[in-house]
Amino acid sequence: MALNKKPYKGTRDFFPADKRVQDYIFSKMRESANSFAFEPYDGPMLEEVELYKAKSGEELINDQIYSFTDRGDRFVAIRPEMTPTVARMVAQVHREIPKPIKWYSIPNLMRYEKPQRGRLREHWQFNCDIFGATGRNGEIEILQLIIHLMKSFGATSEHFEVLINDREIVNTVFNDLMKVSTETSYKLYKIIDRAKKVSAEALDKMIGELSLEQDSVNILKSYLSVKSFDELFSFLGEYDQVEKVSGFKELSDIAKKIGLDKFLVYDPTIVRGLDYYTGIVFEVFDKNPENRRALCGGGAYANLLQIFNESPVAGVGFGLGDVTLTDFLITHKLLPDFSKNSVDLYLTFQSEAALAKSFELADQIRELGFSVLNSLDTVKFKKVFQGADKNGARFVALLGDQELEGEYIQIKNIETKESFEVKFSNLEELEKIFS
Repeated sequence: MALNKKPYKGTRDFFPADKRVQDYIFSKMRESANSFAFEPYDGPMLEEVELYKAKSGEELINDQIYSFTDRGDRFVAIRPEMTPTVARMVAQVHREIPKPIKWYSIPNLMRYEKPQRGRLREHWQFNCDIFGATGRNGEIEILQLIIHLMKSFGATSEHFEVLINDREIVNTVFNDLMKVSTETSYKLYKIIDRAKKVSAEALDKMIGELSLEQDSVNILKSYLSVKSFDELFSFLGEYDQVEKVSGFKELSDIAKKIGLDKFLVYDPTIVRGLDYYTGIVFEVFDKNPENRRALCGGGAYANLLQIFNESPVAGVGFGLGDVTLTDFLITHKLLPDFSKNSVDLYLTFQSEAALAKSFELADQIRELGFSVLNSLDTVKFKKVFQGADKNGARFVALLGDQELEGEYIQIKNIETKESFEVKFSNLEELEKIFS
């Protein structure tokens, strides 16, 4: 039986054109992180399953991880997410290194999920985390970073929005206003998380099944009707609860002063499913109706390091997958054309006598810092420019018997059609020509 030429279900082959897209996206991620003085880190592809059991939900452990027992009888998994790894690494060093700790990575992750638009079994994810920042400052900067990244691709507030909430607000509504039990509070989190994904009738049915008092139902529905920061603080003010969420009020005030408010939208249904979030929670959403979905999510957490019996360290971060981001860029036509390679010079020779010289010249030009595609075989003149176009070359060089005798190469600019003669002994002239 012939071997299957297709990649494993839910994974991708990256042919050169696809890899150029990925490299472009990764470069923007790195540039954005570096501009905020984040440092890169990485970890192993394999972690012990116990690490994920300590931090992640049952769905991930039971249904989504790729796990196996290794030859040393250790139960391990191919990493499905990066947060447990960064927590493990920070737990080792946080007492010895300066704070805030600002790290980023772009790891390859695997989850056994049903492949669909925006979600595959294998993907890469841009992870940024800040540990040990004072007050709400880390939260503000992490929001700045994700917005900065999206803007670096040419996206504006017309293209995306950041839906934001705060666990302190949700806890205030559940515990102080509705006064529900811990068990009911947990169920309410699940209901709120689904509130915008189901019909009004289905939402009423889920709330009704909790047998809440009518006053609590009214409070919950009033909360879910909030659509802005002003409406939120007005709602909380009716119950004299604004002071309890003063940190979130401070964040919203600073966001307005520094221009982030045009991207931020308060949304009471953003609660995030992971139990460790303790502060802000947010999701970046595509505003295009054809791709109306979350692109990434994140939030603040104070207790993550406690799984290693470490004292609490304030943390905040986000994860942005390459699949959803690529879909977003394609939807909004923000992705440059990477169908062709990008080459400075296509070096061709028209006679066998020029073969050796073409290798020598190619090497000398590369030492000047330019990329050179050597034709590696004689090329007829009428096919020179066709080859340059197919290979994405900005300039083409012709080397034949006449050029060998005169000790020069002909250089032509593909776009402007300008021609230059450059002596073998003076290749430094190419620096001006190519600039």
